[in-house]
Amino acid sequence: MSEGADLKELKRRMEGAIAAFKSDISSLRTGRASPNVLDPVMVEAYGSRVPLNQVANVTVPESRMLGVSVWDKQMVGAVDRGIREANLGLNPIIDGQNLRIPLPDLNEERRKQLVKVSHTYAENARVAIRNVRRDGMDTLKKAEKDGDISQDDSRREADVVQKLTDETIAEVDHLLAEKEKEIMQV
Repeated sequence: MSEGADLKELKRRMEGAIAAFKSDISSLRTGRASPNVLDPVMVEAYGSRVPLNQVANVTVPESRMLGVSVWDKQMVGAVDRGIREANLGLNPIIDGQNLRIPLPDLNEERRKQLVKVSHTYAENARVAIRNVRRDGMDTLKKAEKDGDISQDDSRREADVVQKLTDETIAEVDHLLAEKEKEIMQV
């Protein structure tokens, strides 16, 4: 099997796609406060755009509230602007060097939008996984063509790669179903 596709590498890359998908869906707001909601926020700081977590600390003081402690007083306005411009539907309240961000209730329309976004993230993950599978299959075909492995070994490994792909996509579908249930249930 060492001449064909490197199954450990393919598995590692597919797990990377799962990890990216988990990160994407964790940033979707489900009505419960989570610091991950502010992950996409970029702040104009010191002449460049940086992630919020590089200029402030995000906490969850209550179930429906986020707290942002800005490290530099002069950055409070920029953090406020960054949060408002991120189109998350959040309106920060400035309180000295801190910002309080109440999470509004999700209406049915917004929940459906979040479900659509989660489906988009899931499809991106599936595409990434299929690309990993394609790379593995191409490696097998090349190894078979070069005479490094037999046709039988190539088919056997191709079946293993396909099984790994199917399992990984099933995991994406399971995570998507859980997130969809969580979004619509709130």
